[in-house]
Amino acid sequence: MKWEQDILLMLDQRILPNQEVWLELTTYTDVVEAIKTMAVRGAPAIGVAAAYGLALAAKHSVSKEQASAELAASRPTAVNLFWAIDRIGRLPDWNFESVLAEAKLIEEEDLDMNYSIGRHGAELIGEGFNILTICNTGALATAGHGTALGVIRTAHAAGKNIHVYTCETRPRQQGLRLTAYELIKEGIPFHSIADSVAASLMRAGKVDCVIAGADRIAANGDSANKIGTYALAVQAKHHGIPFYIAAPTSTFDSSLANGDLIPIEERDAKELTHIEDVAVGPEGTQVFNPAFDVTPGDLIAAIITEDGVYRAPYSF
Repeated sequence: MKWEQDILLMLDQRILPNQEVWLELTTYTDVVEAIKTMAVRGAPAIGVAAAYGLALAAKHSVSKEQASAELAASRPTAVNLFWAIDRIGRLPDWNFESVLAEAKLIEEEDLDMNYSIGRHGAELIGEGFNILTICNTGALATAGHGTALGVIRTAHAAGKNIHVYTCETRPRQQGLRLTAYELIKEGIPFHSIADSVAASLMRAGKVDCVIAGADRIAANGDSANKIGTYALAVQAKHHGIPFYIAAPTSTFDSSLANGDLIPIEERDAKELTHIEDVAVGPEGTQVFNPAFDVTPGDLIAAIITEDGVYRAPYSF
């Protein structure tokens, strides 16, 4: 995202990597639609986008209550969205200049947190590690650098000779489309894999650790992330491989005692039954398409944050 001349410019992640198109968002409803349709995705990036959406609302004299409610309804699982809305809601003045300044500060702070997460996480990465990851947790999912992918990026920059396996991440293929896109740009060695390949790689001894991001972390460490993350954690536990979550502390939701209370978004059936608007399933197929699952805290070896590395038993 880039803020230029009172317009929020947003790289449209729905059409990456084949096209690099910047959307020009001029109203808060443009931002709501971008979040809903996943033109922007990744919990920290959604929070930053919502903050700028509120700035656009203030610019056009839309009430704080109306804009906040519509943005909050855009995606229910990513707690960073609500964190950013609440933070701006606490400002003493609802005016464009104040809200825009706070939005820019949120973006700057997120980038700083990502670099700190990368530094703390890289200490867990050994020389020559094969790292398995899922979805996209890089610069595209944050204000820059990334969370789980930020750890990988920092370890690579430190010369640790790492290699990455990135899960395709069905049904929207964020791992194949977006993580591979970022790894190529960074020159980090990797292989993309179908999601179903992960367990056999672990069994073959080809995975040294798994690192994933999170959209919401409950008080006991239960972590919601892209669907398929829980399966990786179970497989990693069975094979004695450490499973890490990398996320800023803004992802913690201490109001929820455990992961059973995390709201899980269910998305349109067409994401599963169609590829690029071409039907691949028979008409009339009934679909269950949750966007996230929850990994219990006892399967997580450590949660990597900007403040340091937390280990079980978790209590936030």
